[in-house]
Amino acid sequence: MSSRKAERTLKELYIDDPERADAVVFGRRTDTSRRGFLGGAGLAAMGAAVGGAIPFSESIPAGLVPAALAQPAAAPGGPASGGQAPQRPQTLNFPGKDSGLVVLGDRPLVAETPEHLLDDDTTPIGKFYIRNNGQIPDATGESDKWSITIDGEVNNKLQFTVGELKSRFQPKTYRMVLECGGNGRSFFQPQARGNQWTNGGAGCAEWTGVPLVDVLKAAGLKHTAKYTAHYGADPHLSGDPTKDALSRGMPIPKAMEEHGLIVWAMNGEPLPNIHGGPVRLVIPGWPGSLSHKWLKKITIRDREHDGQGMTGTSYRVAIKPMVPGGKADDSNFRILESMPVRGIITNPSNGTKLHAGTRMIALRGAAWDGDLGIARVDVSNDFGATWTQAKTEAPRNRFDWVRWAASLPLPFDGYYELWVRATDSSGKMQPHIAGSWNPQGYGGNPMHRIAVLVG
Repeated sequence: MSSRKAERTLKELYIDDPERADAVVFGRRTDTSRRGFLGGAGLAAMGAAVGGAIPFSESIPAGLVPAALAQPAAAPGGPASGGQAPQRPQTLNFPGKDSGLVVLGDRPLVAETPEHLLDDDTTPIGKFYIRNNGQIPDATGESDKWSITIDGEVNNKLQFTVGELKSRFQPKTYRMVLECGGNGRSFFQPQARGNQWTNGGAGCAEWTGVPLVDVLKAAGLKHTAKYTAHYGADPHLSGDPTKDALSRGMPIPKAMEEHGLIVWAMNGEPLPNIHGGPVRLVIPGWPGSLSHKWLKKITIRDREHDGQGMTGTSYRVAIKPMVPGGKADDSNFRILESMPVRGIITNPSNGTKLHAGTRMIALRGAAWDGDLGIARVDVSNDFGATWTQAKTEAPRNRFDWVRWAASLPLPFDGYYELWVRATDSSGKMQPHIAGSWNPQGYGGNPMHRIAVLVG
């Protein structure tokens, strides 16, 4: 019996060794080290791997891992490696939550929402992602009795219950995006540390609470006030009461924006415990870690906050580009603030199969960014060779996401990749691949693409 190892299929090769798969499909020119053109045997191999002919094969960028062959999210413990088949994603089993959410970590509990589950204008609570840094505190029965303190560089130290907060200040309701700072981390190469988010560490809910600016004005900021420091009731994973699970903050100008809220309701319902109930901060446009859950105290400081999650490479990005996978120099890092522009396709879902003869497909999705606003959304059916501008709906308020819709032709049966690219009001658009590599994998926002097979 022959002992020769069976050759892997192209799909297995793309999962295990994308560089080798790329060389197999595209070959190499004899006169340069650049990738060659897709054609002949390479085209046949890729067509067989993706399940059909590729109508726009001449536009496939060399080195592109087809969306149909992209490695699925791994279960907790990291992605598959060493030539083994990738693990099936572990789905969430949690009261009140959609079973389609994908668990990225179980200590602390972290779960993301696949793009196709973000198809609602307002993200239902059951579909909203989960991100924790410490243990989940038991706040049963607290509700209006929960106490919050405002201290530090203020003229009047405040301490009030949620009930007093509701009666003293005028509540507001805004539909706003909340996004994890590590959203898109899985798109970095080499792999960055942390939960391997795709695009699902985001959601857009209706938040009800009082503007943080009104509370800070009541406290009276001193001229020395420079930064906030947030503290919650979530215990450190170790159980050590002297350690904070997380304590982040922001410059005073961001804290004084009208859309930052101290929140007690989500989509018109009491804020669920898993989302920080009975009360949390919601600071839109910047990393979700600023929106502290189970809020107990806000301290105003006379300097940049240095709490848990504010130093080293934690929630920080490189000032000058660094070598991917290289050693970090802390002096070259700044605090992550405004989130990058991102657009996703929410319908259809990746892997959709359509009947033979289908010649048009309707797309819809969402786009958002940190502080600047969305200028336009474009979609492509030919690997980015040409683009069609999508129709967009006006957001309800500044930090609402932009819902968009478009239709694209499918001239022949076969394999298509549908791409979306959002552009913010400064002209900055999503890149083809995640750039600005950093050890913790912040800011990964490449164009979202899905695979569709016709026939």
